[in-house]
Amino acid sequence: MADVWDGPLEKIDGIRWRIPRSYKKEMRVDGIIYADDELIESVKKDRAPEQVVNVACLPGIVKHSLAMPDIHWGYGAPIGAVAAFDVDKGIVSPGITGYDINCGVRLVRTNLFYKDISGRIKEVIERLFENVPSGLGSHGKIKVDEKEMKRLLLKGASWVVEKGYGTGQDLEFCEERGAMSGADPSLISPKSYQRGRSQIGTLGSGNHFLEVQRIDEVYDEKTARLFGLEKDGITVMIHSGSRGFGYQVCEDSLGKMRQAAAKYKITLSDRQLACAPVKSPEGQDYLASMRCAANYAWANRQYLMHLARVSFEMVFKQKWPQLGMNLIYDVTHNIAKIEKHVIDGVEKTLCVHRKGATRAFPPGKRELPDKYKQSGQPVIIPGDMGTHSYLLAGTEGAEETFYSTCHGAGRLLSRTEAKRRIEYKRLKNELEEKGIVVIAHSPKTLIEEAPQAYKDINRVVDIVERAGISKKVCRMTPLGVIKG
Repeated sequence: MADVWDGPLEKIDGIRWRIPRSYKKEMRVDGIIYADDELIESVKKDRAPEQVVNVACLPGIVKHSLAMPDIHWGYGAPIGAVAAFDVDKGIVSPGITGYDINCGVRLVRTNLFYKDISGRIKEVIERLFENVPSGLGSHGKIKVDEKEMKRLLLKGASWVVEKGYGTGQDLEFCEERGAMSGADPSLISPKSYQRGRSQIGTLGSGNHFLEVQRIDEVYDEKTARLFGLEKDGITVMIHSGSRGFGYQVCEDSLGKMRQAAAKYKITLSDRQLACAPVKSPEGQDYLASMRCAANYAWANRQYLMHLARVSFEMVFKQKWPQLGMNLIYDVTHNIAKIEKHVIDGVEKTLCVHRKGATRAFPPGKRELPDKYKQSGQPVIIPGDMGTHSYLLAGTEGAEETFYSTCHGAGRLLSRTEAKRRIEYKRLKNELEEKGIVVIAHSPKTLIEEAPQAYKDINRVVDIVERAGISKKVCRMTPLGVIKG
């Protein structure tokens, strides 16, 4: 296997590339990759275009097999993949949803400005690190028995709110209001329950983080005001998912899907793309299990936000409502959803997979809170530690991507390569020189998640804006970060 992908790439314009359907006879649609001239070179080195091709070979795929500019190699499908399948003729695949089901991000505003916090950042970060369980295998402060766990899997974030850790307004500003209907806890394995019961309200490890940020650029004053944001304001960003529970749900589902692919005589270019027809018993069972994991993740982020609010209360001696710590939005990155989209002038029901991609609904969509029906959906694109993060809004132009956009910068170096190239002390010094307070359980995590391991977030966000699939509202820069 060549180190660099050398298949055909036709340049459509300055930020779109086509892998023609003619490349392989098994392809049912073209592949489309969003990247500029410089970024496409790193994409080819990763060989992720081959995974775009493999997804394009699956039954019932509609329009294109898509990849956002943060594309990189993943399990089965690349991170940054978007693929939609006709529910009557198409499939659902755990490999195009991802292991960390509903890994996602929520963004919290505050009434604080940089002048209010500049001398207290270390105190805030230390308090957050003390209060928020993080790291590999970390255990949460909420303990649940199996009966309560089943309720949590059905109710998602609202289960946490009912326990007194948030308000109904928090739910209004979550994708799906913090819970997908159709979850079935009876399908979840004992091992998944075992892994999930102790991890509610934990940040986890890897690229998950909790970050305190300063808004350093505002691009759209009107939309920023609607979101309650202005320059030099302080925000809190939480990036986490369904932890070991979601991983186990995916692992359990893959075994069943391999059998299903053989049963339904589905030819796979890659066995990691094991799948079943959407309407088959196996496809429906996967969706019901995946929704359990998605609801677990929303519950997890809801409680993490509660812990962040408590930490700010302790430092600033005010209750979180007085601090204005209101949720702007919570978005998911790894999910399969049944949605209606117009294809060639006809409305169709599709199973839309977004893996390392963010939903980006435009103004007027019924699913949006009333507050955002004029602006479009808030779209949160995190950087990592030493880099910017962005808040964007969904646009009508995103129809071509099934209303999806990127989810972050995307890896440039594998974790192994990052450990080989990056020296811990130098990285720590570089972050300190930027004035960024970072606390992590492990030096290894910091190295693996160093800014140098990722693509340029500014370039990636510029590409999706130029493509017209989301528009910039404001930019945040990190002041302090906690990592597992």
